[in-house]
Amino acid sequence: MLETLYILTPESYLYLRNDNIVVVLGGEEKASVPAVQVSSIVFFGKNTMSTALLGFCGKHDITVSFLDQWGYFSGRLCGPVSGNILLRRKQILSTEDEAFRVRFIRDLLLCKLRNCRYVLSRHSRGSDEPEMETKLRSAEEHLAEIAAKMAECSDTEALRGLEGAAGSVYFGAFDCMLNSPGGFRFVERSRRPPRNEVNAVLSFLYTQLAHDEVSALETVGLDPAAGYLHTLRPGRASFALDLMEELRAPLCDRLVLTLFNRGQLSEKDFENEATAVYLNDRGRRTVLGAWRDRKKEELRHPFLDEKIPIGMIPYTQAMLFARLLRGDLDRYPPFVWR
Repeated sequence: MLETLYILTPESYLYLRNDNIVVVLGGEEKASVPAVQVSSIVFFGKNTMSTALLGFCGKHDITVSFLDQWGYFSGRLCGPVSGNILLRRKQILSTEDEAFRVRFIRDLLLCKLRNCRYVLSRHSRGSDEPEMETKLRSAEEHLAEIAAKMAECSDTEALRGLEGAAGSVYFGAFDCMLNSPGGFRFVERSRRPPRNEVNAVLSFLYTQLAHDEVSALETVGLDPAAGYLHTLRPGRASFALDLMEELRAPLCDRLVLTLFNRGQLSEKDFENEATAVYLNDRGRRTVLGAWRDRKKEELRHPFLDEKIPIGMIPYTQAMLFARLLRGDLDRYPPFVWR
């Protein structure tokens, strides 16, 4: 598993030297990383790179992504499209196959709800407050009821409606899982812009996961834009957003809860702008460090029955979906967290 190189300090300049990526700040060399160890580069804020390095990245399949200073995605550059046209053609045709689409969306969302219940269950078992434990168990039971309705549903719009209801239940119990020494609260999900610190970290990690999903899909040869659950829209990586759903709660949400509950984030890691709250440079370094460490941890894949790094999950799931399109699998096996 190759590394992602995050460039967080504004005004950094990257160039290529003897197949090494060199980082310069204020005329002083700060780091040198062998390009062979890097799968992607992510810029935050105003940074630059040499055209020679940009060409090298395109030729050697190193994706370069640009995010603004708040972590919002601006654009990305990559080399030639991988994979073959026949696989992508099957994928695009399958988006018009109602039976295929409904089956995939239903399996994906059932897995998402199961993973959300897993997160709720872990916190309800470890809660010292009976009232909070009761609320978490109630939310878990409510999600089970919604999952039972999903299992019988065969309409795309109805499945989306049930997912929305499940999201309200899950995030309605999110504060019950927060026990932050700094007194941080979730309140409700706010996206663009995030209105408090917890939402800021959630949105930031979702952006990192989306980046990993897009890279995995392109590596396997699938089209990140040809999705099933998320509506198709120009410039939107709908399929990457689809495959994120099974990993949001157990991977991103759990990490957010850990960072706050352990006191690893404080007021000094955030800054306010009008009605929005964002991670500052210090906060981004803390979150990205924890994110990288988390991706290096290993677990057993429920379908492949092999130990893999968590950072490889997007790739394995993309690979399994490609096998489904090729006819090697009867159904897509979502990643059920255990």
